[in-house]
Amino acid sequence: MTTTTNSRYVTRQADILSGEPIIKGTRTPVRAIVENWRLGIRPEEIPLHLPHLTLAQVFDALSFYLDNQAEINEYIELNHVPDELVHPAIKARLNQK
Repeated sequence: MTTTTNSRYVTRQADILSGEPIIKGTRTPVRAIVENWRLGIRPEEIPLHLPHLTLAQVFDALSFYLDNQAEINEYIELNHVPDELVHPAIKARLNQK
């Protein structure tokens, strides 16, 4: 079942990620785009990391985030991987940026 939003590309489906906001036609949560952006990846570069997304979808997701920061931040926090569980190779790569 789809729940409407005030966004062209963002929707919610109860059967995908328990209704967390996602990009329509994908299983990509808005939080994934926001987390890339927070890592310093420019919006124009995010489709290089998530090639199934268009630039329009990325900007719409960021706009949705800016209007719904508390909700998306809560999803980010709920899905946070504790530092002690992150593989050392991944930590090293993230520290290079």
